[in-house]
Amino acid sequence: MSVLPNHVLVAWMHDQQLSSRELAELVNGAVAQLTGRHGGLDDSNIRAWRSGRVRCPKNVQLRALELVSGKSATDLGFERRTRTPAPAPAKEEPPVLRRHLIQGAAAIAATAATPSYAASPRIGVTDVECLQQRFAEVVASDHRHGGQQTIEQQAAALSEEALRLQASGTASQRVRGYLYASAAAFRSSAMWAAIDGRRYNRAIEHMRHAQQLAAMSGDQAIQFRIWSHAGTMYRHMKRPADAAAANDVARTLAITRRDPMFASLGHARHAAIHATAGDLKATRRALDTAQEAMQRADPDADRPVWMRAFYDQAELDSLALSAFMSLAQYDAAEAHAHRCLANLRPHMHRSRAITTSRLALAQLGQGDLEPAVTSAMRVPRDAATSHPRVVEMLATLGSELRKNAPRTPHARLWTEYTRSLKGTTK
Repeated sequence: MSVLPNHVLVAWMHDQQLSSRELAELVNGAVAQLTGRHGGLDDSNIRAWRSGRVRCPKNVQLRALELVSGKSATDLGFERRTRTPAPAPAKEEPPVLRRHLIQGAAAIAATAATPSYAASPRIGVTDVECLQQRFAEVVASDHRHGGQQTIEQQAAALSEEALRLQASGTASQRVRGYLYASAAAFRSSAMWAAIDGRRYNRAIEHMRHAQQLAAMSGDQAIQFRIWSHAGTMYRHMKRPADAAAANDVARTLAITRRDPMFASLGHARHAAIHATAGDLKATRRALDTAQEAMQRADPDADRPVWMRAFYDQAELDSLALSAFMSLAQYDAAEAHAHRCLANLRPHMHRSRAITTSRLALAQLGQGDLEPAVTSAMRVPRDAATSHPRVVEMLATLGSELRKNAPRTPHARLWTEYTRSLKGTTK
């Protein structure tokens, strides 16, 4: 008779991220709870279950597996062994002995009915995938709206939800790592929304939570994201030394050596930090290094959803634009702005609004009033009235026009336009 693998058990172990050795240890622990004796299983026994060579474990092992998994034998691809009825005793036991036997059986039954395993459901990869889908939705919302308190609050709440799931059941070490990484990812999104909204005290609070969770997860990609965000936060706060120190932590993680795309992002953000410090030579060198690393990166490599969703040539040009604006190199800034806008993906609404606002300021810096006002008027009205960074940049453009060209038709046009914007927010 042919041996058929137990695909159901294999699928469940994959979902739980359990190796054969790890499952053997869990079942041995449950057997010890049921009988007081170690189960004696090793990884070879579990492989025999998986392969179908053992169609059904011994009854105590199967009961232990049910306790560990929270599933029935049938749900795990097994059938219980049928017991042969024991022969009737030749004579009735003495009352005291019978009472002891009944009490012992009741104690064993109670232990089997309410072991520690039964109170703790198993958490698997499927649960993590549900969290990751919700994380993708947060990332998408951030790219559309950006900087909003609702995004920050939603992301922070989801981080707490991931931690509650962590505490609600048992899981393999790998699944626990995934859960901590998910909680850290949500916190880092809350941190970024606060940075984008200029709520820096809140961002620092989210950063500290995220760093702790990321350390427990062991996930270098999310550690990179958090420290890289920290560098950006300190850059916006005009603290270039702290920004460089934080971004250096991200740039020295091993993931930047494994994947040049992470290295590229680290160098591009460092270029913007050099620019805040006024170092043109270091800025250009970092941008060149970022571009070279991006060209070496495999475009089809498996990367986290947040990385795939935003970092590409357009984002590199956006960071170059930001850097050259800090250095008052307005012609170079404008060139990178046009390149960024030409390559931005359709879902990058927030980035398009920010880049268009910077383009207007770069054109104004070169004295090109008409192109500057035209560009500024292309910023979508919702971003122009609600996104903190965009509102701030457009206010700067208006004040510069009133200061340097107050009687020009371009200044009057912009004044009239901003009045209409205020009318839409009432």
